[in-house]
Amino acid sequence: MVLPRGAVLRDRRGDALRVWWDAFRVHRRGPEAVRARQRERLADQVAFAREHSPFYRELYQALPGRVDDPAVLPVTDKRQMMARFDDALTDPAVTRAGVEAFVADPARIGERFAGEYLVATTAGTTGTRGLFVLDDRYWAVTSGMMAQLSAGWLSPAQLVRLMVRGGRFATVVATGGHFLSVAAGTRERREKPRRHRRLRIFSVHRPLPELVAGLNLVRPVLLGGYASILRLLATEQESGRLRLHPTLVVSTAEGLPPGERERIQRAFSAPAREVYGCTESSYAAASCEEGWLHLLEDWVILEPVDADHRPVPPGVVSHTVLMTNLANRVQPILRYDVGDRVLVKPDACECGNPAPALKVEGRASDVLTFPAADRQGRIAVPPLALGTVIDRTPGVELFQIVQSAPALLSVRLLPEPGTDPDQVRRSVVEGLAALLTGLGLAHIAVEADAEPPQQSAGGKFRTVIPLPPTNTQEFPSP
Repeated sequence: MVLPRGAVLRDRRGDALRVWWDAFRVHRRGPEAVRARQRERLADQVAFAREHSPFYRELYQALPGRVDDPAVLPVTDKRQMMARFDDALTDPAVTRAGVEAFVADPARIGERFAGEYLVATTAGTTGTRGLFVLDDRYWAVTSGMMAQLSAGWLSPAQLVRLMVRGGRFATVVATGGHFLSVAAGTRERREKPRRHRRLRIFSVHRPLPELVAGLNLVRPVLLGGYASILRLLATEQESGRLRLHPTLVVSTAEGLPPGERERIQRAFSAPAREVYGCTESSYAAASCEEGWLHLLEDWVILEPVDADHRPVPPGVVSHTVLMTNLANRVQPILRYDVGDRVLVKPDACECGNPAPALKVEGRASDVLTFPAADRQGRIAVPPLALGTVIDRTPGVELFQIVQSAPALLSVRLLPEPGTDPDQVRRSVVEGLAALLTGLGLAHIAVEADAEPPQQSAGGKFRTVIPLPPTNTQEFPSP
């Protein structure tokens, strides 16, 4: 079975413009028109997956002929998709063995796999590394949606400034692997060198002084990167070592606390916006000036659910979220458990955007569990509770909480310049200990680690690191 040529878009620039124009027209007709288009695309995506993927044909065999409601679909997840990799793909030319061999060679980052596809890996911070194959339809939608977001984020004067200054764009991301940002950027520069000659990719693994020097040379108008690195760069900008004047700062991949968003905006004298998504779905939501993330319902469906995958109402933090990507045809992602915990705003957002607004509260896998004082059960503590204590402690640049034993928390800190590191560490340890005591966990020890926060293989700073699942069973379950 050969993937129909029409399923993969070739003229990517034209397709991105069509995506932007379609979104513009549909949004003018209101939220109901957007959701009607979403239902149409879901029905098409499900039909395509059933026809071309043995995995989905088997999974959906008992479903009605037409499905335009995601709640009808069974839930999928990364482990399942990786275990059935070959069957889940819609192009038989793409195999697990072929993709594994491809990503084993760093020299092939950004090349087209099988002459067609972009391949991206995830770092495996949740326990399972993901291998994802992305077609040109996916990338056209990603580009078109980013164009739509930029037009909403910037004023006409800022857009003119962006064009006049040549659109220099610098992104600070993980390199050395087939991670989405570097793979996509490398391919765009290789295939469209004139259009992307002003794109610069900086490695998040470079020493900070080298990174600052490189950015000062490029002087980007658009600056993008992980939230953790943008926080560090804002400090460098405040010190005067970094001297940038961007029109827009875009945070990706990690949550950006409201106070830090405001600090970054002040440091760079530019709006700071955040995009939420993952390799599997691309952009799923984007922030407004109020700091909420608004769903991009044109091409993505998000369902906040409890531990049994039942819908949770707005105002209630979900256990996880199910994501459906309506763009990628070669590796369909349908009702896929992402693992993020989200809170949907129960009322309208003050910014005026009618799309549902949410905040990401962390990953379900980041919830820490501790033995109860009587060792007859476990007590769960969400990462937000811990992170809030540290975020409001003066003098903290970055932090990382590691559950190094069932009853022990280690805290890695990067204090802000000019503060007393020992005092900052004492304040954090005391604040966390007080929180745990209030939760009935006074027997849990908290210590300051001498090491600074550590990056994952994907270049991100995971703020909460629980014990591996095998170790958390050292004490009885409730």
